[in-house]
Amino acid sequence: MFYTEKERKTEIKGNYDVIVAGSGPAGMAAAVTAARNGAKTLLIEYCGDVGGVSTSGLMSHFTGTVNAKFYTEILTKMAQRNPFRHDVSPTIDPEILKNIYMEMLDEAGVDLLLYTLVCYVIMEGNRLCGVITENKTGRFAYTAKVIIDATGDGDVACKAGAEYTLGREDDHKMQPCTIMFKVGGVDTDKAVFPPSFETTVETPKGELQALGKEKLPYPAGHVLLYPTTLPGVVTCNMTNCTEIDGTKAEDLTKATFTCRSQLEKIVAFLQEYAPGYENCYLLSSASLLGVRETRHFKGVKTLGEEDILSARVFEDWVVRDAHFNFDIHNIEGAGLDKNGVQHEFKQEKGYTIPYGCLVPVAIDGLLLSGRNISGTHLAHSNFRAMPICVGIGEAGGAAASIAVKTGCQVRDVPVAEIQKLLL
Repeated sequence: MFYTEKERKTEIKGNYDVIVAGSGPAGMAAAVTAARNGAKTLLIEYCGDVGGVSTSGLMSHFTGTVNAKFYTEILTKMAQRNPFRHDVSPTIDPEILKNIYMEMLDEAGVDLLLYTLVCYVIMEGNRLCGVITENKTGRFAYTAKVIIDATGDGDVACKAGAEYTLGREDDHKMQPCTIMFKVGGVDTDKAVFPPSFETTVETPKGELQALGKEKLPYPAGHVLLYPTTLPGVVTCNMTNCTEIDGTKAEDLTKATFTCRSQLEKIVAFLQEYAPGYENCYLLSSASLLGVRETRHFKGVKTLGEEDILSARVFEDWVVRDAHFNFDIHNIEGAGLDKNGVQHEFKQEKGYTIPYGCLVPVAIDGLLLSGRNISGTHLAHSNFRAMPICVGIGEAGGAAASIAVKTGCQVRDVPVAEIQKLLL
């Protein structure tokens, strides 16, 4: 059964050089970079704050590294604003970072729309030339010369008809989802901080990871604890929900319910088994579910795991000195996936990402930015790290501004010109 909607006219609310959909680290970098280079830019975000997982997702820290000006700027600004420590650190204070992001957008002259969902796209043949949005005000259209999809899931690219693979190549399963949360009342002088699945911690009651696997409600079962910038407060990455397709609202609802149902049990576990956490309590939890993997779009080039393992330097690079491990959370349950490698990851050199990974094969007027770029499942587990996504976003914003200035399609932008802006 179907309902046939009445034909209607949608008001074109604005005409832009560049529209960025999604304000996570990649979208932030893309929007600010495009605007700083002269492009009239609109940033659209469906949450009530900018920053995505780095803020609304209550992320503990920027993990991994990249040689990108925008990432260095973020770290520097966080250090300057922190009331308790002023060293340059990847540790995130989400409330401070929200304000930093908003100020950067304002100073760059980016127009911002919060609480707004991109619900459809405007196409002219195979060229994406606008988006249709829904929010409390109503339904409106916005046109642009270049549209950058920084939604993580690639919602805009999908609506435009760009080709993609969902999840890992053989069975399309995806990494599990998480709701990050903070606990207060921690004795940080005595507290343990296991930063990875491969970190073991011996306690008077047994090894902590083993206890987590035994005592915590499945599919939770690992212990990941991170210091914050605040006294007595620790960020926890311990809720877990598997078998979720992050492109479906029903699955996102299920994952949110599942992860929230684990929170009190995890806090009780920490109180009983984790040294220093005897008097801890649930302080806050993320308003945004952490979705690690969904669509991998097909680009002019595709980054593979061998490119990372060999620290490949592409001549047409737009991201450089990217470094992380193969951080694949267990697709079947808690802990590290059998294909994931963290402490045992031996590649210490940074790799590059070529421009073609940001350019969809068949759709013009569109750039990919963040974890939705063209890459394999295994490579994605590396480049999905937030600093690397910042580098990807910065490259996308630079490329878009050049396309606007020269009047060429984004796929025809000279990479040497992008590199000049990034350097």
